[in-house]
Amino acid sequence: MKRSIKLAVAAAVALTATSAFATNGDHLIGTGAKARGMGGVGIGMSHGAESALTNPALISTVKGTEVSFGGTIFMPDVESTTGEGFKKSNADLSVIPEVSLAQKVSENFTWGIGMFGTAGMGVDYRSQTGGTFNNYKMVTNLQLMQFAVPLAYSDSGVSVGIAPVLQYGSLDINYRTPAGVDSTTQGVAQDFGAGYNIGLAYETNGLTVGVSYKSAIDMVYDGQLSKATVQFGMNGGAGHGDNLEQPAEIGAGLSYTTDGHTFAFDYKRIKWSDAKGYKTFGWDDQNVYMFGYQYAQDNWALRAGYNYAKSPIKEQFGTDAAAKNMFNLLGFPGIVEKHYTVGGSYAFTKMTSLDLAYVYADEKQDTFATTGMTADNKTSTKHSQQGISAQLNFNF
Repeated sequence: MKRSIKLAVAAAVALTATSAFATNGDHLIGTGAKARGMGGVGIGMSHGAESALTNPALISTVKGTEVSFGGTIFMPDVESTTGEGFKKSNADLSVIPEVSLAQKVSENFTWGIGMFGTAGMGVDYRSQTGGTFNNYKMVTNLQLMQFAVPLAYSDSGVSVGIAPVLQYGSLDINYRTPAGVDSTTQGVAQDFGAGYNIGLAYETNGLTVGVSYKSAIDMVYDGQLSKATVQFGMNGGAGHGDNLEQPAEIGAGLSYTTDGHTFAFDYKRIKWSDAKGYKTFGWDDQNVYMFGYQYAQDNWALRAGYNYAKSPIKEQFGTDAAAKNMFNLLGFPGIVEKHYTVGGSYAFTKMTSLDLAYVYADEKQDTFATTGMTADNKTSTKHSQQGISAQLNFNF
C-alpha cells in the first residue's frame, strides 16, 4: 500500500505543470473517471475515494483502504476570428491529474487525501500570421489544482463530511496588439488559496440523497489581469485588479440502485457573478444539470451520462464592453454547454480495478460586438471538446 501511495503522489506532482481546459465555465464537469463517465454526478452517488472533493461525506462508503490515481487527456478544439477568418488555437492537448486515498479508521470514521486538477483554461494563437489582427496572438493559460483532506462520520445511514482545501493556481496572459505592441505581463503568476467543502448524505434501501457546498477561494495573480486590461484602457485607464476568485458552489443530488442498475441526478449552482475577476467580466451564475446511469456486475460496470449548463459568458454592453467581449471570447472561451459521456470499469482482482471514461462536448459558437478592436467590429469563437480519462484503483 505504501508503494501505491508514493506512486500516486509522484504522479500528481509531476503533472501539475500541465495545463487544463475545462467545461462548466472553467471547471471540469467531474473529478475522477467514474463521475466523468456519468455526466459528472457525484453529490448523491459515492465513487469511493474519488468523492473527496465532490461530496466528502461519501468517502464513508469505503470499506478498508482505497487508493486511486489517474488522469484525463483533454482535447479542446477552439477557433476564433477577429474579422480575418477563423484561426485555430494551438492549445489543443492537456493532461489533468487525479489522485485520491480514503481509509476507514473505525466503524464510523473515514479520512482521506485528494489531489485533483479541477479547473483551467487556455488558448494559443502565437503562430497566427497573414493578417493585421491575427487574434492578437493571444496566449492564456489558467491552471488550478486542489489538495483536500476529507474527514467523514457515518451512523445509521447518515454521513457528514468536511474537507479543508488548499488550492494552487497559475495564470499567464500574453498578446500583441495590431500596432505591434506586446502586453506588459511578464511570465507566469502563481498563488495559493484556501477554502473548504462540506457534504451530507443519507442512504436507505438503495436510495442515496446528498447535498454539498464548496466555499469560494480567492486567488491573486500579480501583474496579470491588471496589466492585461490597462493597455486597453479598461476601468477608465486604471485597469482591473489581479484577483481571480474560484466561485462558491452549492448542489444536491440523488441516486437509486436496483438489480445492478443505478440512476443518478445532480444539480449545482456555480456563483460566477459573485466571484472576483469573473464578475468584472460579466460572467453569469451557472445552473448545472447532470444525469448519469450505471449498470454494474461483480467485476465490471458500464456508464453513460449527460451534463448541461448554459454558458456563463454573455455579451457585454456599456463601458469597456468591447474589451470585455474580446477577452472573454478570445482568451477565456468557456462557452460549451452540452456534454455526452460514456465509461466503464473492470476489476482484474479483488484489489485492483481500472476505470475509463470518454467525454464529448458539442461545438458551441458565439459572436459578440468588439467595436473598434477587430477588423469587422466583432469577435466569433467556436469551441468543442473531447476528453479521455483513465484511473487505477487499489483496495486493501
